[in-house]
Amino acid sequence: MLALLDKGTQAAGVFTRSKCPSAAVDWCRAKLKGGKARAVVVNSGNANAFTGKAGAKAAKLTAEIAGKATGAPVSEIFIASTGVIGEPLDATKFDGVMDDLVGAARPDGLLDSARAIMTTDTFPKIASAKAQIGGVEVSIAGMAKGAGMIAPDMATMLSFVFTDAPIAAAALQAMLSRSVQGSFNAITVDSDTSTSDTLMLFATGAAAKRGAPKIADASDRRLASFKRALDAVLLDLAHQVVRDGEGCRKFVEIAVEGAASAAAAKRIALSIANSPLVKTAVAGEDANWGRVVAAVGKSGEKAERDKLAIWFGDFRVAHKGLRDPAYSEEKVSAYMKGEKIDIRVDVGVGKGRNVVWTCDLTKEYVAINGDYRS
Repeated sequence: MLALLDKGTQAAGVFTRSKCPSAAVDWCRAKLKGGKARAVVVNSGNANAFTGKAGAKAAKLTAEIAGKATGAPVSEIFIASTGVIGEPLDATKFDGVMDDLVGAARPDGLLDSARAIMTTDTFPKIASAKAQIGGVEVSIAGMAKGAGMIAPDMATMLSFVFTDAPIAAAALQAMLSRSVQGSFNAITVDSDTSTSDTLMLFATGAAAKRGAPKIADASDRRLASFKRALDAVLLDLAHQVVRDGEGCRKFVEIAVEGAASAAAAKRIALSIANSPLVKTAVAGEDANWGRVVAAVGKSGEKAERDKLAIWFGDFRVAHKGLRDPAYSEEKVSAYMKGEKIDIRVDVGVGKGRNVVWTCDLTKEYVAINGDYRS
């Protein structure tokens, strides 16, 4: 996949905090310091991770080939790779192909681009929104890929978002770093953080020709509408990643309240969301709220056992540390057959609240990952 960007496009990005990042992540981090972008190149099928000096050379060669084909400075070309870890990437295969991509580039190619970066995804993921800056309408559109190895730590596996708003790189970076916390950093499929997690935001500034004011500070009040639109696009993409979780059949929202802080609530929610026992119970449509209790207890955060309350949907299943007196196995079991499951927990120690999203864990997940390389 090759995305061409107007001259002067501003760039921002967040990447995996894994201590074993891919060569592409290293490349992007280094080039992001310049704040400008002219092209993005993405390959699927090979992560170019844990490939040593050869991987770094492959990343550099990929950017050089793209630079030659586009006429853009190599320092303004960003790359990403997704797929198998530990396999050498033969970047010479991109030579010639890149020229074809440049010739075939078109403004309405977002959906095909989303398809091009898929691995185990079952559908392409795109989202868009409109916003107002200084009374002028601007657009935001993005794509993402991801279905497995999803427990983002600063980003999702791969996601690229574009806007025509004239916003400087520093302001873009501040907004992206904030927005990701309630979207991509609030989802999990299988608790595994990728070596390739990359989320980038590009602003071409084309809307300036229509009168949109140039914005340099993320605190500028004129960005209020844009921030809401950016949040909406990132959350939409993040939810699509969860809904496409490998082998998943159910989308699960986990809300934790009554925690010591919002951060504590998120850690408790992730403990529930990442619990194989909770996820398999959801897959089996089993209202086993005891597994939620166990996940709260192991989170390491403050929780008042004798004040703990749990809801599955609108049904309160546990109250004041005991099974709810009005609990109906029949009604809750019927609720568990739905495609969207809401789990709410009040841990009874404070006012902290947070929400994360996950999916169930099925036999299909094991089948997909048991023979991933073959």
